Amino acid sequence: MPLVRIELIKGKSPEFRKTVGDVVYDAMRQTLNVPENDRFQLVTEHEPDHFIADDSYLDIKRSADLIILQVTLNEGRTIEMKKAFYAAVANGLHDKLKLRREDVFISLVEVRKENWSFGNGIAQYAPA
Repeated sequence: MPLVRIELIKGKSPEFRKTVGDVVYDAMRQTLNVPENDRFQLVTEHEPDHFIADDSYLDIKRSADLIILQVTLNEGRTIEMKKAFYAAVANGLHDKLKLRREDVFISLVEVRKENWSFGNGIAQYAPA
């Protein structure tokens, strides 16, 4: 059910983009109880002048390698689960791609289950 948007500046290799998606999916499975095969990800690359992010908000020094992740998912995860997810993604991207943890920006958007249709014009998770 999560829909993941991966936003980054143009120029990364297909392998880099795939690894980002893999790390995020693995972290969702490990920390947010996302079922197997529930993988929906959109990777969007931007020209540098179309990717605007403060380089020092909250005293976090960001670089041009910043990745912005927005995950839309069902409501109900605990704060502890969310914190574990943030850490798993930042640590996974650092370990696998040497991406600085400071360059991982994550936003979770929680929605009610009836706000999804996975096809056929049906709200699969809506109450009957």
